[in-house]
Order: sequence, then C-alpha cells, then structure tokens
Amino acid sequence: MTLTVVEPEGLYPDTALEQRVMGPSVRILQGPCKTSLAELPDEICQQAEGLMTLRMAVPADQIARFPKLKVIVRMGVGYDRVDRVAAAARGIKVCNVPDYGTQEVAEFAILMALALRRGLTLYHDTQRGPNPAPWAVLRHPAVRRQEVQTFGILGLGRIGTAAALRAKALGYRVVFYDPALPNGADRAIGVTRCRTMDEMLAQADVLSIHCPLTRHTRGLVGERELRLLPKNAVVINTARGPILDIEALEKVLRDGHVAAAGLDVIPVEPPVEPIPSLLRAYRDKEEWLTGRLIICPHIAFHSPEAWDDIRLKGAETMRDVLVDGLNTNVIPPESD
Repeated sequence: MTLTVVEPEGLYPDTALEQRVMGPSVRILQGPCKTSLAELPDEICQQAEGLMTLRMAVPADQIARFPKLKVIVRMGVGYDRVDRVAAAARGIKVCNVPDYGTQEVAEFAILMALALRRGLTLYHDTQRGPNPAPWAVLRHPAVRRQEVQTFGILGLGRIGTAAALRAKALGYRVVFYDPALPNGADRAIGVTRCRTMDEMLAQADVLSIHCPLTRHTRGLVGERELRLLPKNAVVINTARGPILDIEALEKVLRDGHVAAAGLDVIPVEPPVEPIPSLLRAYRDKEEWLTGRLIICPHIAFHSPEAWDDIRLKGAETMRDVLVDGLNTNVIPPESD
C-alpha cells in the first residue's frame, strides 16, 4: 500500500531527503501554496494521508478538504496554528518538532537580554544620525550587572532549560515557573522552582517567556503580571506573541515600571493594520523608546543548521507516526 504525504509550501527544491527517510511506501507531493492551504488543489487534498506544514495555518475548514488525512506534522515547536479540536474530531494525529532550534531560540533570548541590560541597544541608538549623544557614559535604568540580577523563566521545557543554563553561566540567579514540569526535573540544572507564577515574577529582573501558546497561556502575562516584576525589569518574549499583552507592555514601558523589552514575536504575524501602537512607536523611532526596545520578525530559530533539523526531524516524525504507527511528538488533544 502506498501512502501519500503532502508538503504544500514547496519548501525545498526536491523531496529526496524525505523519500529516503520515509521509504518507498510513501509518495511525497509538493504543493504550490504561498500564503494559504486554500491554494492547494482539491485533487491533491483528496489523496493526502499526511500533511506537513511550516508557516501555514491548518484551520478546520481546510482540514475538511482532506478526507483521508491521518497525520498533521507542524514543522516547528509551536502547534497553535493547527486546529487541534477539528483534527481530534476526525481522529487525526497532530505532531510538532520540539527538538529543533533549541539552542538558537535560547541564545536569542539571552542575546536580547544582554543587549538591553548592558546598553548595547542604548549606545547603538544614540550614536547614530547627525546629532549623536555625547561620547560618554549614559545612565539608564536598563543597564545593570548580570550577577546582581535574577533571571525568571516562564516555562522550563527544552528551550527554557537551554536558556536557564546559559543565563546561569553568565552569572544570573535563575528561577522558573512551570506547573507542567514534574517535581525534581529541575534539580539537575541547579535552578530554583517557584510554586506560583506570582512568586517567580516578583523576583524576575529579567522575565523570559518560553511556554507554548494554548488556551491557558493566551494573555497569560498582562498588566497585572508585568507590575509584579521588580521596577526596571526587562521582558523578553521568544515564544508566541499572544502570551504577552503588548498593549499592557507598552503601558508599563511608558510609565517606566519596565525598563526595556525584547520581542521576537508579536500577536499578529506579519503585522497588519491596525498595527499595535508599540510597534508603530518603534518603527517611528520615538525618542522614549531609545535603547529600550528590540523587535525582530520571529527569526530567533534561524540558522542553516536549524533549517536542516526542521526538514529531517519533520520527515522522521511523519515516518514514525504515519508509516510505523508510533506516537513520536504527538500532541495530546487534552494538553491544550
């Protein structure tokens, strides 16, 4: 029996690696889709038992176009782009690729924290243009020594753990909150567990967000939570934009409670009108944000090695689940 797997985005110039990994019993079709699964021809949808996506959402109306579908592999860590309720109703397994880009995202979170805390962005911003700041020290509440700070991690999964180890190596005291993590799982890396999120926030001179986006974590960090942080804290988000209330972040940045922030993710990507006012102020280079904000276009994961991992591990996951009947990287519906 031949199984059909569809990769609708045409991510790679050929399917040789996927064919080698999945074996001769799998036929692999690439699609022409650029922005949406709706671009995929019906005749391809009708054949697919497996679907592999990277950037594209997989909503309920598109799942309905795949009558034979058994497995969806989201070629990345986050799985919020897949309608898992609709998939579960059909008995379709949803998988992610949780073990790619771990180092890259963790390093990027630390990089943004260091750039803000050591004044790299401050001096970069103020030395540009025709009227640079004086060639001298600029006193700023974001700038502090690492060893006197506590680094708070929200979500101690693979990436959170990698970030914790790096922060600890730089001299930070590291604390975390993760209600899903079994007791004792943190002891091997020597960080401190907090019993509640509020307890962790109250200590976090740097807050770094590393939890998945689910119905429980959407809007998890709002104005109340941000005001629990010590004054002049730094907020870093390399997870998913909707976890952090960006309007609340703007408010606490404007009134000076939070000294600086680094965002690799925002609530809607790419941004569309109406663009969040914080992003608008950043793009307009408003003076109050000088040295205080970094925004990047969801690229923390990127390296050539990470792209290779996405391809290989995505293909291996599809093989394991669709061909071999394993549960590799399957996301249980009840974990949402």
